[in-house]
Amino acid sequence: MEARATAKTLRIQPRKARLVLDLIRGKDVEEAAAILKYTPNKGGKMVGDVLHSAVANAVNNHDMDEDKLYVKECYANEGITMKRFMPRAKGSASPIHKRTSHITVVVAEKE
Repeated sequence: MEARATAKTLRIQPRKARLVLDLIRGKDVEEAAAILKYTPNKGGKMVGDVLHSAVANAVNNHDMDEDKLYVKECYANEGITMKRFMPRAKGSASPIHKRTSHITVVVAEKE
């Protein structure tokens, strides 16, 4: 039995979100929450919110024991990319790509 939570179109690049997700993969939920709380990256808070939501889904919807939960899998997929332009010299312009992420966290009970 597992429970999942997904946050879509978060304004963080998937590459940077994956660095934070690598810190908590396979850890207990309490330990993962503590790691995310003291991670200085912007992604730490975003992933922490998704983890909290996954734990709430597990406890409320699937009647799992919160003390036995661990992070089974977590990943960040690429969301939409907002395209903007920055003025440059001699009347030209350069493209700016503002990337977004879909972050998913799956928690399960230890046997």
